Amino acid sequence: MLRKTRLALAAGAAFLAAAHFAAPTPARAEIPGNKIRLGVPTDLSGFASDSTGMGSVVSARLAAEDFKKEHPGIDVEVISVDHQNKPDIGSATTRKWIADGTVDVILDVPFSSVALAVQEAARGSNVAFIASGPGTALLTGEKCSPNTVHWTYDTWALAHGTALALLKAKKDTWFFVTADYAFGHALEADAMAVVKAENGKILGSVRHPTNASDFSSFILQAQASGAQVVALANAVGDTINSVKAAAEFGLTQKQSLAALLMQLTDVHSLGLPVAKGLFLTEGFYWNMNDGTRAYADRFAAQMNGRRPTANQAGVYSGALHYLRAAAAANTTEGQKVVAKMKEMPSDDPLFGKGQVRADGRHIHNMYLFQVKTPDQSKGPWDYYNLVETIPAKDAFRPIAEGNCPMVKS
Repeated sequence: MLRKTRLALAAGAAFLAAAHFAAPTPARAEIPGNKIRLGVPTDLSGFASDSTGMGSVVSARLAAEDFKKEHPGIDVEVISVDHQNKPDIGSATTRKWIADGTVDVILDVPFSSVALAVQEAARGSNVAFIASGPGTALLTGEKCSPNTVHWTYDTWALAHGTALALLKAKKDTWFFVTADYAFGHALEADAMAVVKAENGKILGSVRHPTNASDFSSFILQAQASGAQVVALANAVGDTINSVKAAAEFGLTQKQSLAALLMQLTDVHSLGLPVAKGLFLTEGFYWNMNDGTRAYADRFAAQMNGRRPTANQAGVYSGALHYLRAAAAANTTEGQKVVAKMKEMPSDDPLFGKGQVRADGRHIHNMYLFQVKTPDQSKGPWDYYNLVETIPAKDAFRPIAEGNCPMVKS
């Protein structure tokens, strides 16, 4: 009996020693409670609400629906808030969401100054930021973050797509009407760089406050410059009012008007008789193929017949890729999911095949469109003619030129 006891003790000691010296098994990351929470700080009441707003929230919900078909064991919740186009509200909301553990990822965030504030609030946290609403290329340039992926478009892509087309058509003298905030400044700078690189001339520029009520003086200055191209480096309501003022003063009778950022809802607000002939660059158009039309029909069913903008489509595409990456990595930790998003190629019916680069820039085809004349349109929201497909490799700023600190030289 004593001998058996001694043998048992010896065996137990050997087991403990082996356990002590064995390599520890790393804890496996996991999705807490099998639930992922998507936060959408967007413009629910201001001048960007048509192109983002509730349409962005609906797009996030549609992405959640499609993801849950692929992963029925994971629940997805969508939470939205109106950031009122104010950087302090965007930053404060992000910090509160992070502190309270309210969301795992932040989507959309129109208005570049708000997006830059949100990016800094999310930097180094466990929350990812998938930006589809803002345009500033700083998000993947000097201010790039391991928590951030920039979807849909940026100022470099818009400026190069539209400016190059007009410069190729020998329209080489330019005047800029620019919104006086981060996005407008960046869009103007990127377009000016293209004009200068192609030996064009900048005849002047004027800056206006956001959501301006009267564009008469700005358009008259542009008209007086005699520039072949008057470039609008602004967005949404400001673009709409600029185009209206240009039509009112007959600017387009002798000069070309280039909207460096024009979205489907802007054209809808203007109407084809006013917007016809304008060139613009987009990353998505709802009437491109069967896949984009099917998504647009689902979107329209929840949006009173409206068709989605590229920004809203970007919310869907970015959210779906995030969710798939989170499932593949089996975690919702922001930087780990973003790293997986860079590792995995993206693929969906809206943007096709794409890839997230090391700087966080999502790469996909961009498209040069021209707004249809009224007689060319075959129905409601049928507004664009495709002029040129810009391949993904050419559509965005070369990674070496962005000065992103995360990119090894």
